[in-house]
Amino acid sequence: METYIHTTFSFFSYFLFFCLTFATSSEANIADFDETWQKRAEIAKASARAAYVSDPESVTNSFNAAVQNDMEGNSTRRILKRKHGKGGGPCRATNPIDRCWRCRNNWYRHRKRLASCAKGFGHKTTGGVRGGYYVVTDASDDDLINPRKGTLRYGVIQAKPLWIVFQRDMVIRLSEELIINGDKTIDGRGTQVHIAGGAGLTIQFVQNVIIHNLHIHDIKAGSGGMIRDSTTHYGLRTRSDGDGISIYGASNVWIDHVSMYNCMDGLIDVIQGSTAITISNSHFTRHNDVMLFGASDSYSEDAIMQITVAFNHFGKGLVQRMPRVRWGFVHVVNNDYTHWLMYAVGGSQHPTIISQGNRYVAPPNPHAKEVTKRDYAPESVWQSWVWKSEGDELRNGAFFRQSGPVNTRRFSRKDMIKAKPGSFVKRLVRYAGTLPCKPNKPC
Repeated sequence: METYIHTTFSFFSYFLFFCLTFATSSEANIADFDETWQKRAEIAKASARAAYVSDPESVTNSFNAAVQNDMEGNSTRRILKRKHGKGGGPCRATNPIDRCWRCRNNWYRHRKRLASCAKGFGHKTTGGVRGGYYVVTDASDDDLINPRKGTLRYGVIQAKPLWIVFQRDMVIRLSEELIINGDKTIDGRGTQVHIAGGAGLTIQFVQNVIIHNLHIHDIKAGSGGMIRDSTTHYGLRTRSDGDGISIYGASNVWIDHVSMYNCMDGLIDVIQGSTAITISNSHFTRHNDVMLFGASDSYSEDAIMQITVAFNHFGKGLVQRMPRVRWGFVHVVNNDYTHWLMYAVGGSQHPTIISQGNRYVAPPNPHAKEVTKRDYAPESVWQSWVWKSEGDELRNGAFFRQSGPVNTRRFSRKDMIKAKPGSFVKRLVRYAGTLPCKPNKPC
């Protein structure tokens, strides 16, 4: 009798989980969209509206001005003659984000200075600057409901702001997606931290998160199950897609100096009304669908999406989506596109894409020279989409097909990074990806 009861319960539980896993839901990976998640979604939507800039070009102008000032500023401010671990040469702060912190000997004792360095649409992101430090000492991830103190999962679910650092080099294989609470910084400087071989990072219905100096690669889809997402709540999650970083209904997010490759789905997905985001100084390689901004042509709330993609290197083994955009406004500025197989920048549903001062090096394939790709619309329709190329360097036959009238939207100077011409890009992205930072030495 006991065996029968146990078997019946197990079968019912499995059947229920199977149904929940494959049920159609607008709330990604949340099997039980309970009162806690509903409240988070409401707060996240209000925060996204508050973060939205009605005059977005003022943001791009601000970014542009910062780059211009950095390149033309006094050389004693722009180039600090200190040894850099990468190549042994002088420590060169080659763009305005890095110049804010990177070449200071005391960065290790003043980690939180980083919180004042973001540029572009994510410039208000401060992460865990108002909280204490939390040190990850344990690379394991074997308890999803009651994670041990010392693990990364324990740190990210805390309700209070935290600046999360790592005791030593480590490889963390996440058993399931890591659900990050708001007001957090994950800071890998001073160590080599790999999130690899398991699930990825999820930033869902929260605000104010910084991800810095991590290696994220070989990410797999998660099976789902019961996962804690805060100190007061856990719930049933469906299968995760295998994105390296998934940003869902979140605002004020800054991803800086990450190295990413070979994830099962996308490297970075930004969807469901996320906004006020900067992705900078990162290195992407060996992947097909690199970045997806906006997951559905039918989800018009992604029109609120505003993202800066700056000072990144899109390198070897990439195929497409750098990024692919729906609905929103994306400033693609001073990135180095040295490899793609199909196209670099694409989209559908009339997004605004402002490409400034990038270097696009086309592949040898004569049929893949075009930088841009528009989906699900005839030329008579996409001709009205605002896709502009200004100061881009187009090499090896690359061409950017522009469209639309002159962009009339305006942004604050803080939100828009001012581009340098594409010929400056190799210098600006020289240190893209993770940095070999050492305590008491410049990065």
